[in-house]
Amino acid sequence: MGNTITKNISWWRTDFGEDEIRRIADSIHNEHISQGPVTAEFEHAIGEVLGVPYVAATTSGSMALFMALIVAGVKPGDEVIVPNRTWIATANAPLLLGAKVVLVDVEKDLPIIDVDRIEEKITPRTKAIIPVHLNGRSANMRSINQIALKHGLKVIEDSAQAFSSRNADGMLGCQSFAGCFSLSVAKIISSGQGGFVVTKDKSVHERLKAIRTHGVSDLIDVSYNSMGFNFRFNDIQASLGIVQLSRLKEKITRIKAIYQKYQAAMEQFSFLKFIPVDVKAGQLPIYIEVLCSKRDRLRKFLSAQGIQTRPFYPDLNLAAQVKY
Repeated sequence: MGNTITKNISWWRTDFGEDEIRRIADSIHNEHISQGPVTAEFEHAIGEVLGVPYVAATTSGSMALFMALIVAGVKPGDEVIVPNRTWIATANAPLLLGAKVVLVDVEKDLPIIDVDRIEEKITPRTKAIIPVHLNGRSANMRSINQIALKHGLKVIEDSAQAFSSRNADGMLGCQSFAGCFSLSVAKIISSGQGGFVVTKDKSVHERLKAIRTHGVSDLIDVSYNSMGFNFRFNDIQASLGIVQLSRLKEKITRIKAIYQKYQAAMEQFSFLKFIPVDVKAGQLPIYIEVLCSKRDRLRKFLSAQGIQTRPFYPDLNLAAQVKY
């Protein structure tokens, strides 16, 4: 067969197994299908891991951002500060509310928002800042929170790629008005799709729960008191999430081992620049990032070996729908 590739290596692999299948079957057997007791169990387990009292599961990390912005009071004409280097969902959430996205560049050597550039972009219309903990890296939350306090702004952490990452002050996503997380397939734990918002404020949590159910707080004794929509999670996905969460420690160990292996290997290749993550400080990279001046040539070579790669997504200033 010569050099025929028999097994490809994908850029990401989500590990689902028999335990997940059994938990889903158990939920179906008990008629726990829609958002119900299994979702509540999952939310409680997430809160235990992150050390926060309130968790609201929803349909995606993108929806988590959208809901958090609603509770923060973002309205048409307001401005929301977002780093230029992030997945487009960070910008789409405020855009869907009619807000203006104000882009701030990232640091020279790391793809996290440059705090020294934030204040120059603040205007009387600025309502919120969304720092992004890209690939498990911590944005400078102390400085961002100080800026927000000075100008009366809400901070909403986009922690879609940072579940269980931490800095010196604790878990990322738990150091602001609200933290938003993703449960999509390329995350440390996954329920296929889904996300959640965490907060330390009970009133924020109550509003989040109402918003995800058409603004209705009680589905038995119904009254229409506020705006919302159907942004509910469900017990089938929560079943996946609970089992995934039970394996979190082994997943973290594996992520660290993979990172260390790549970090050591990259030292052999002068044509590659490894973009670091501070694993020793508690940051958890969910993928490996390198810079290469001949990227397309390298990707073609790796593809021929059965190794999948992907270019990083474009900066937001290149997106036609982002108005700034």
